[in-house]
Amino acid sequence: MRLPMESLKRHSAKAIVLFSALVVTGCGQPEPPPASALTDDMRAFTGNWTATGTRQVLDLGPGRQTGTFQLSGAMMLSGKQRLNLAFRAEVIGFSDPMTGLVGRSVWTDDRGDKVFSELRGEGVGPGKLIDGKFTGGTGRYSGLSGEYSFRWQRIGSIQGNELTGRVVGLNGWARLGSPEAVAPTTSGGQQ
Repeated sequence: MRLPMESLKRHSAKAIVLFSALVVTGCGQPEPPPASALTDDMRAFTGNWTATGTRQVLDLGPGRQTGTFQLSGAMMLSGKQRLNLAFRAEVIGFSDPMTGLVGRSVWTDDRGDKVFSELRGEGVGPGKLIDGKFTGGTGRYSGLSGEYSFRWQRIGSIQGNELTGRVVGLNGWARLGSPEAVAPTTSGGQQ
């Protein structure tokens, strides 16, 4: 029996969420920032993200490879003030062992509202620290600011250009802004 494409997408999404939930319950959660460090409008969170994707590698000589990567998957957040329970998280980036990692990420919630962030880190290798900085969003996340960090953990070996992994120690904070605060200017300045 052949299932329609929409049915396959739903079943695939459910499998990713179930797998992520198993990962969340199977791993200890890092502690959020101390309450004394947060203000009333800051939302602390922890979470897990399981992702699959691809990479393109360029060999730059002995012991040096640089590359681009693109990953996506289910992200589950926890914490009383988390932004949302789950997102579809996507990231695209560049990693070089000499200069580190730079990337951009988009988290999309079940309503289609998006959270944008910039990533920087030591690299994309297992256990490397990656820091994220929120740069805004759409809908209810307009004007969002904050920070988060995590470490990448590969699941299984790399097959060709395919990557599979998860983040560990994902924690951070976010501050919701007012959409009016980030409205574009109409003057001739940079927008």
